[in-house]
Amino acid sequence: MYTLCIIHYALSISCFNYYEKLESSIMEKVNLAYGRGFLEAKIPKKNFKAILVADKDKNISDVTEVQIVLDALSNPIGTKPLSVLSKGKENVVIITSDHTRALPSLITMPLLLAEVRKGNPQANITILIATGLHRGMTQTELKERFGEEIFNNETIINHTAFDKSLFINLGPLPSGSKCELNKLAIETDLLVAEGFIEPHFFAGYSGGRKSVFPGVASQECVNINHSADAIKHPKAATGILDGNPIHEDMIQAARMANLAFICNVLMDEDKKIVAAYCGDVDQAHRKGAASLVERCGVDRVNADIVITTNAGYPLDQNLYQCPKGLDTALACANEDAVIIIAAACSDGLGGEQFGELMLSAPPKQLLERILSIPPEQTISEQWCAQRFSDALCKYTIILVSEGLEQKVVEQMNFIYSDSIEDAISIALAKKGQDAGIIVIPDGVGVIVRRP
Repeated sequence: MYTLCIIHYALSISCFNYYEKLESSIMEKVNLAYGRGFLEAKIPKKNFKAILVADKDKNISDVTEVQIVLDALSNPIGTKPLSVLSKGKENVVIITSDHTRALPSLITMPLLLAEVRKGNPQANITILIATGLHRGMTQTELKERFGEEIFNNETIINHTAFDKSLFINLGPLPSGSKCELNKLAIETDLLVAEGFIEPHFFAGYSGGRKSVFPGVASQECVNINHSADAIKHPKAATGILDGNPIHEDMIQAARMANLAFICNVLMDEDKKIVAAYCGDVDQAHRKGAASLVERCGVDRVNADIVITTNAGYPLDQNLYQCPKGLDTALACANEDAVIIIAAACSDGLGGEQFGELMLSAPPKQLLERILSIPPEQTISEQWCAQRFSDALCKYTIILVSEGLEQKVVEQMNFIYSDSIEDAISIALAKKGQDAGIIVIPDGVGVIVRRP
């Protein structure tokens, strides 16, 4: 009996290995960033056309993440070191990103605090969370982001865009909008910001000046900056700063706020710091953006089916953030292509007004409505609904998400799928069994080079 069991076990292992080898010979397996983990996509090799990923060799370094940031702090671009700038500064505000950004503040914030106190040990420091129009961070999220020591011993305040009493109007921006920013940021003796640089689907890149605007701006100012006219501008696109009207407002606001020093990092697909750029809000940010293109730029490949993600947690917490991953897919989609978005959306749709807009009308009607709204009457969060509705008018979009109910997904005119395998089957049924498939495992982590 024992011998028979051993034989049966051996046969089982042999069969498993046989089918595994058989599957690998006909399927290409790709891990897609999803939530706090991954989804495995199995692509038939006859359909598999390309995988768009950053060149990992460019991110290899023996230097620790802490040392990368320390080196950047010691060699600022366009400014004096932060320890010098902080001398004699009694009140200091450090703006930082909120829970929707994967900023490694456990590493960066202690180093920034130490630099400020190196210049003035008695400095009164406030950490201001740049929520933009998002909700404030919870106590649990703050502890996770900064660690117990900073959470327990530093002053941390969530920005609130909706309380008009919190703002100072600094004057007009290039768009004609007024520039209303949080008093905490304006009335301080020294304003500093930390952030990270990644592709942004209408601001060109995240980071730098975005910490101030929209990070700590009023709802009304953000709305006008993100108006339908601005969003549809041809230069309001990934990788473009010069001539981008949204960026021009942002950098002017940062200058008006006297943002004296930034610390911005680049991260790899594992959210590890691979580079850091410190100093002037424009010069340091542009150098970091140029490095990002060098590290993450990929050549355009087009296909009838494109699979993308929103880079996993925290960026795929909700659907509101997902136009970022969608934008990368759009750069590679043939006319009338099928786009598959894998995003956990553990926090649901995201913004309340975004959800209301997405559920209010079919894409064509919704897009027409948004485009008719004057800049000064812009509805908060309409910009993401604008990008989605525009894409849904041109492409079939399949959404793979465990955080959203099927009826909600379908009401927004997406096709719902409960697995990547099912989504691929639906896409092939629509585009033909020989259709080419492109996979973008980290839809926010690559920049498709423009012709």
